[in-house]
Amino acid sequence: MRAHEAGALHGDIGTRPAWLRPPQDVNALVPHLWPRTVTRSADGAVAVGGLGVRELAEEFGTPAYVLDEDDLRTRCREFRAAFPDHDVYYAGKAFLCRAVVRVIAEEGLHLDICTGGELAVALSAGMPPERIGFHGNNKSTGELARALDAGLGRIIVDSFAEIERLSALARERGVRPKVLVRVTVGVEAHTHEFIATAHEDQKFGFSLAGGAAFEAAMRIIDEDVLDLRGLHSHIGSQIFDTSGFEVSARRVLDLQAQIRDARGVELPELDLGGGFGIAYTTQDDPASPYDLAKRLNKIVDSECELHDLAVPRLSIEPGRAIVGPAVFTLYEVGTVKDVDGIRTYVSVDGGMSDNIRTALYDASYSATLASRASVAGPILARVVGKHCESGDVVVKDEFLPADVQPGDLLAVPGTGAYCRSMASNYNHVPRPPVVAVRDGQARVIVRRETEDDLLALDVG
Repeated sequence: MRAHEAGALHGDIGTRPAWLRPPQDVNALVPHLWPRTVTRSADGAVAVGGLGVRELAEEFGTPAYVLDEDDLRTRCREFRAAFPDHDVYYAGKAFLCRAVVRVIAEEGLHLDICTGGELAVALSAGMPPERIGFHGNNKSTGELARALDAGLGRIIVDSFAEIERLSALARERGVRPKVLVRVTVGVEAHTHEFIATAHEDQKFGFSLAGGAAFEAAMRIIDEDVLDLRGLHSHIGSQIFDTSGFEVSARRVLDLQAQIRDARGVELPELDLGGGFGIAYTTQDDPASPYDLAKRLNKIVDSECELHDLAVPRLSIEPGRAIVGPAVFTLYEVGTVKDVDGIRTYVSVDGGMSDNIRTALYDASYSATLASRASVAGPILARVVGKHCESGDVVVKDEFLPADVQPGDLLAVPGTGAYCRSMASNYNHVPRPPVVAVRDGQARVIVRRETEDDLLALDVG
């Protein structure tokens, strides 16, 4: 599954995936790919939150990430309603800014962070520190000290070195922070190798099979400096098959029973992580939050009954599943090039600097002509960026109208997670803004970078 060094589908000549079929209507929007308020207006242009994309492009420029705030809030509420007795931690690594922190706080969610920078954003936005969890495989002493001083609700410990660092800091401050032990359960999630995180050969957590997870729990309990609240497992990202979660829960709860039998301590919490998949193309069929809750609760209840354990308070960590579908990226077409009948390349004014996932993960996306409707038939196209890389691909394969031309606007859905978070200044391209739209009003929540911003960092 590893992407070619030169880029996604390098050397792929005139092929398309078997699932991709020419659409009956090239203007049709597939509902489950788009934010909930996205429609086509009477003039054929795409609109979101009551605003047309032509107006958005004129006011804010392109490329731009466009966030449907109603969609974001609705997804927060759906997870809260589906998991009413759980703590739902929004995984901030998917996308974090102060406006989003305020939304998730208002909607009753908790927040999962993994760096000091994310902590700074969370606290500056007013997120209650007791509702923040701190992840990371290499938290520095400074980051841990900031977490303790801020009064974070929990820290997920990831190594014996971190247990030592955190214990020393806690003794100095006379505090007893709540911690969870991250367990590597040996489950291979059906996802890209770079985002599967629970198999043994990787950097996260304490090995279950090797006994390190049990040893970590014993050490924390015996030293009695940290308050061990429970165990944590995360098996990967963009997962559709819940069988991996079932195996993970079974193994973690078996460990919880071993801890009880060894020390008489029944841990009150269990975090099953996140990684719930979303629809990027028509081949993706994600489970609803209600289906996820039903399946996860069933396995936890049955395993607790088997081990005679009280059902712990559960927590989950959706990030992509909340923010991913709430955003699309708006581009302007600059060049359309037919290459000897092999395929049509549609070049836009962004690329791998605003969406690295296609090149990095061989990820698939969809696209639509957004600024107008077309009566032309469909052609197989590849949407590419402006960067000096053959692997600078945004959408590997998509049917677009045959009359797509320079000046048209294209919209790519499902770009809320990891696109802005992983954006770069490759080729010294300033990063796009994030524009939130709601009830006919648009506002910038992360401004566009400028060339002055780039030069301000260049002190040479």
